[in-house]
Amino acid sequence: MAKIILTVDDSASIRQMVAFTLKSAGYTVIEAADGQEGLDKAKANAANLVLTDQNMPRMDGLTLIKTLRGLPQYKSVPILMLTTESSDAMKAQGKAVGATGWLVKPFDPQKLLEVVKKVIG
Repeated sequence: MAKIILTVDDSASIRQMVAFTLKSAGYTVIEAADGQEGLDKAKANAANLVLTDQNMPRMDGLTLIKTLRGLPQYKSVPILMLTTESSDAMKAQGKAVGATGWLVKPFDPQKLLEVVKKVIG
């Protein structure tokens, strides 16, 4: 059965690149344009992994992660930040709200697949 990955980013081009990379590796991808839409889609679909940006309208990535971690079905689902933010302070905040890992944009498709494979197989 295909693993479902929810990718949340306000940049259509980033979503497109992430979706293309993941779909070509056999994953099913659900896309959301901001944190609020990501939360709605996460509730409607049982994702095996969530990839989220930090800086988005309506709800940022840290708020999304914190909210998802409050839902029983997302307590142990891996959540990766895929963002331009790379400061140690921001990474510490991510870890504090429950982020599993951190990838910095621009991302290397091969590296993204390696990390995804490591966290969900």
